Amino acid sequence: MFAVEKELNIPARKGHNGLIAYFREAVSQGLGSDETAVRFVVTKSDDTLYHCELGIASGLEGNSTNSIFEYRQRELENTDKFNAVFLVPTGIGAEIGGHAGDAAPVVRLLSTICDNLITHPNAVNASDINDIPGNGLYVEGSVICRLIMGTAGLQPVRSNRILSMIEAHTEPSFIRDAVNSINASRASCGYNCVRIVVLDTPISMKSLYTNSGRAAGRIEKLENLCDKLDEFRGEYDAVSLSSVIQVPFDFHSDYFTSNGSMVNPWGGVEAILTHTISELYGVPSAHAPMLESEAIYDIDLGVVDPRMAAEAVSLTFMHCLLKGLHRSPKIIRDRDVIVRQSVISAEDVACLVIPDGCVGLPVLGALEQGIPVIAVKENRNKMENDLSVLPWNPGQLITVENYWEVAGVMNALKAGVEPQSVRRPLKKAPVSRNAEKEQL
Repeated sequence: MFAVEKELNIPARKGHNGLIAYFREAVSQGLGSDETAVRFVVTKSDDTLYHCELGIASGLEGNSTNSIFEYRQRELENTDKFNAVFLVPTGIGAEIGGHAGDAAPVVRLLSTICDNLITHPNAVNASDINDIPGNGLYVEGSVICRLIMGTAGLQPVRSNRILSMIEAHTEPSFIRDAVNSINASRASCGYNCVRIVVLDTPISMKSLYTNSGRAAGRIEKLENLCDKLDEFRGEYDAVSLSSVIQVPFDFHSDYFTSNGSMVNPWGGVEAILTHTISELYGVPSAHAPMLESEAIYDIDLGVVDPRMAAEAVSLTFMHCLLKGLHRSPKIIRDRDVIVRQSVISAEDVACLVIPDGCVGLPVLGALEQGIPVIAVKENRNKMENDLSVLPWNPGQLITVENYWEVAGVMNALKAGVEPQSVRRPLKKAPVSRNAEKEQL
C-alpha cells in the first residue's frame, strides 16, 4: 500500500457550474483501477483549464472508503448556534498558518464570535504548543471536507482514547523521547493515551514538491501501519502518529533561514497520511515528524522567524497533536445519526473562512450548500484561482483584506446584518420594472 500526489489537467467548464460532479467524473477517469483519491485541490484555473493535484492511495485491498466527491445537499440552515469553519490548507505556503501553528491567534480571535469554531491541525499545531480555545473543534482536513460536503457530522466528546504509533527509530533515544512526551501528557494534562505501539516495520514517508510549489510527498508500506490499527481497533478513538519524513539534509537549515519564503516541506506528506487514515478508519488522526538523526538535532538554527520558532525549540513535536486529539470530535457518517441535535452537520455551518485563491472540496461544497465563504487576501499563498468567477449566490463570497475584517464580517453575519450595509459608499438597490413602464 502506498500514497502519492498526482497532477491532472481538466478542461474548464463553461460558467464553472456543477463542479463537484464534474470533478468526480474527471478524476474517476484519471485513476487506475487500484487507486483511490484521498485529497483534492485545484492549484490553478482559468477559462480553459483546471490544474488539479490529487492525493492518491493505492493497494487498499479490503479497506474501502466512499468517494471524497460524495455530496449531500443540506435541506436547511440551523440558526440556533453560530458555528464557523476556519481553514488554512496544508502545504500551500500560506503567510498565516503555513508554518508552525501561526494561525492559532486568528483561531482564538474568531472563536470569540462563534459557538464552535471548527479547524484543523495545520492551523494550531505548533510542536509543543497548541493554544486551541475551548470551543475549538480540532478535526483532520478530510473531515472538514466531509462535513461541508454533507456526508459527515461531528459529535463533541469529553475525551478520546488515543493510540500512539511511533516509528522504531534507528537511534533508540528518539523512541524514548517520544514515549516520554506521551507519558508527560498523561501525567500533566490527564490525556487518555491507552497504548503506545512501536512500529518495528515502519512506513516510509518522503517529502516532495509539486510543479505548483505545494508541499506533497510519497508514502510507502502503509500496510505496516494499517495492520496495527486493525489489531487494536477496539481500543482507540483517535490516532497520533510519529515517524521520520525523509527530506534533504539541507532543508533543515534552509527552511528555518528562509524567513518564511520556503514552503514547509513536512506538512504536505503528513496531510496525505492523515487524510488516508481518517478516511479508512473514521477516526481523528494527526502526525508529528521525528528528527532523522542526532546530527539534525544538533544544528544551530540561531534566532528564527517567529512563525517557525516553536519547531526550532521542540524535540518530538508531539504535544500539539495529543492536545488536539484529546477532544477531537467523533466522526459521524451514519445518515440517521448525523441529523441528531447533538451532532454538528453541514446544516449547522454558518460560514467558511479561507485564504483567498484556494479551491478544494470545502470551497466547492460551501458553494453548493449556500454557505457564505470569507476569503482573506492578506493570507497570500501558492494557489492561483480567481474565486469571483465561480457561480456564487449574491453576497455568498465575501473577499476581505485581513483577519481583522473577517471578525467584523462574522459578527455581521451572526447579527443578521448585511456586511456591505456598514460600508460606504452604499450602492442603490436594483429596481426592476416591466420594460414598457418608466424606469426610476
